[in-house]
Amino acid sequence: MKDLNLKCLKEITILYAEDDLVIQKQTAGILQSLVKEVHIANCGKEAIEFYENSNIDIIITDITMPNMNGIDFAKEVRKSNSEIPIIVISAHNDSNILIQAIEIGISRFILKPLNISDLIQIVTEFAENICNKNEKVNVTNLLEQYKNIVDTDSIVSKTDKNGIITYVNERFIDISGYSKEELIGKHHNIIRHPDTPSEVFKKMWDTIANKKQVWQGVVKNLSKQGKSYYVRSTIKPILDVNGKIIEYIAIRQDITPQEKTRKFLQKQNFEKISNLNDALKNQEQYENVINQINIVSRFDLQGRITYVNKRFCKLIEYTKEELIGQTFKKIRHEKTKIETSRQMWKTVKSGKPWSGKLMNKSKTGKTFHLDAVISPIFNQNNEIIEFISVCHNITSIIELHKELEDTQREIIYRMGEIGETRSKETGNHVKRVAEYSKLLGKLSGLPDLEIEILFMASPMHDIGKVGIPDSVLNKPGKLNEEEWEIMKEHSELGYNILKNSKREILKAAAIISYHHHEKWNGAGYPQGLKGDEIHIFGRITAIADVFDALGSDRCYKKAWELDRILELFKEERGKHFDPTLVDLFFNNLDDFLKIRDTYVD
Repeated sequence: MKDLNLKCLKEITILYAEDDLVIQKQTAGILQSLVKEVHIANCGKEAIEFYENSNIDIIITDITMPNMNGIDFAKEVRKSNSEIPIIVISAHNDSNILIQAIEIGISRFILKPLNISDLIQIVTEFAENICNKNEKVNVTNLLEQYKNIVDTDSIVSKTDKNGIITYVNERFIDISGYSKEELIGKHHNIIRHPDTPSEVFKKMWDTIANKKQVWQGVVKNLSKQGKSYYVRSTIKPILDVNGKIIEYIAIRQDITPQEKTRKFLQKQNFEKISNLNDALKNQEQYENVINQINIVSRFDLQGRITYVNKRFCKLIEYTKEELIGQTFKKIRHEKTKIETSRQMWKTVKSGKPWSGKLMNKSKTGKTFHLDAVISPIFNQNNEIIEFISVCHNITSIIELHKELEDTQREIIYRMGEIGETRSKETGNHVKRVAEYSKLLGKLSGLPDLEIEILFMASPMHDIGKVGIPDSVLNKPGKLNEEEWEIMKEHSELGYNILKNSKREILKAAAIISYHHHEKWNGAGYPQGLKGDEIHIFGRITAIADVFDALGSDRCYKKAWELDRILELFKEERGKHFDPTLVDLFFNNLDDFLKIRDTYVD
């Protein structure tokens, strides 16, 4: 028995009702060695007492018992609980009893003499389902808590497709000074600062409404009390499965201290300094403002550090003496994209400020993330003489977002594995399909965001299998015509499960479930789509799924040899599969085989 099965069984409490003491003793002894706890009742009434006063996961009951028989006991349970598994044992193959059991909602019906192996197998299946359900509930609860943390830390709002506000969180209410009732139903114009150019909003709407892409930028707003504030905004259009905009969601960070500091510095350096006293006074203001609230550094035209404040040194774990004269390569994280540094230098050397996120590494190797504004400093002749970097530590926010992504990915894998577990498929199948899909998405030139969505969503391609009967799903031979029609329903079942989600990943998973059994020549199911009518996510996942399925043992077949699999892909190029994607697959076969060997079962 697998370790996973044993672990699940050890978390299960069983209520066992049986009046035959010999059978009771034998069966209970075996069950007690497998599960967490077994409550034993000699009749239906006693079983009801145990059920009402204990946390029971699975019920096993005999039909014929004194005081209250097993059918009546099951009816009482079903009045308050429609989900708990109930296994009924009977010495009589009576069709009337069987019909009653079906009407009540009995989970399994077993005839005596009792086959212990069959009973253990049934209990194990129910235990796995209960474990999966409990784990899903726990992980979902954890994700909800993380969402609450993000909602607490960020300024969040949602609008309908016409830009009318439909939701604001408490942070939004606090910083804007308006009540929830004053904001809902209004445009964001209610908080727009007159200093913000209209071009900013035109570009924003073109990006999110016409191009349906994410827009990011800094916006100056005005509170109800007339106080100006700055937010770094990320606005994302939420699309339905047909690509139509449902709503927009915006997540903002308050960067008022950084922006006011930057503008103060610009003003100070453009104003003429008339005498030494003014210069000293301005210098004092310069240092006081920036040092109290920000992580600050200055560097010359060659990129050599000329100044760092105490907050910088504390974060980076180097002393001022260790940093002065060095370049930022000393603290740059090895995962920082070289293009980020090039773009920053290009911008500031052109005389414009640069803003963005930087990843650095401290002296002891700790990774930290900064939200940075880097500005050129000019002399009176408008020549650049140095640069100043004003930063805010956003490490906790980045790590929280990563935790959210990891948790969401874990939920996706778990949901995908539910379908695979029911169909007895390999444990790493969904992981390999995800990695294959991600690689093929990159090779086909998909944008990074779409690649990540595909990677997260593809493990759920067969989630619809949860609705297929075991007799069809796990049949050890070829399916007949009627069974095959039932099996094909899993694509549409998966689509219907996920299609109404407002989460982009789950909407993508709905499309993948619906499209991954379509064929390039139109001979697939459920819609008979062909060519580019099939969503690119479906075409990619189809190749990933078939490649992995053919190379794995299943209940209806043995794993194929690699040469045989590759021959099939050559034959099905332009028939089953997108020919361009098949060519990419063959041209990069070694990379796909490396993934297969990394996630071997």
